[in-house]
Amino acid sequence: MTAETQEDARRRRRSRTSIKTSLRDLSSQLSLLNHQVGRQLGLKDVDLDCLDLITRHGPIGPSALARRAGLHPATITGILDRLEREKWIVRERDAVDRRAVTVRAVRDRTAEVLRLYAGMNRSMDDICARYDAAELELLADFFRRTAEAGRGATDDLSDA
Repeated sequence: MTAETQEDARRRRRSRTSIKTSLRDLSSQLSLLNHQVGRQLGLKDVDLDCLDLITRHGPIGPSALARRAGLHPATITGILDRLEREKWIVRERDAVDRRAVTVRAVRDRTAEVLRLYAGMNRSMDDICARYDAAELELLADFFRRTAEAGRGATDDLSDA
């Protein structure tokens, strides 16, 4: 290896370490933000997580939600009971198969959540404004792949 390629390898290692450290910092900060949002809404962290999944992927069945959240179906039942009691979600029975239930977020309540994330969303818009379209596509691809890797690692641990 030439001196230049050794230096390139060191630079790449430092960059990879910096990215991993930054992702851990981001994870911690988003967790703290989510905790504060949940506290202001009167929601447990796991309830807010499930509400987010319902909002993004709903209407969704409780079993599918349990899989996405990585939680036991009985745990999901308790979460859905709390969310329904506080009018964050509604459970709807299938007209044909009355046993089948789907869950959807209550649109009016979703605005409360978005209001609390408005500051972070503005900050993200400001940060994104510093990048051109090609850089944003690269970043979006990186985060999409990172999320997929996280899902895969979570699935691996769930199967163990």
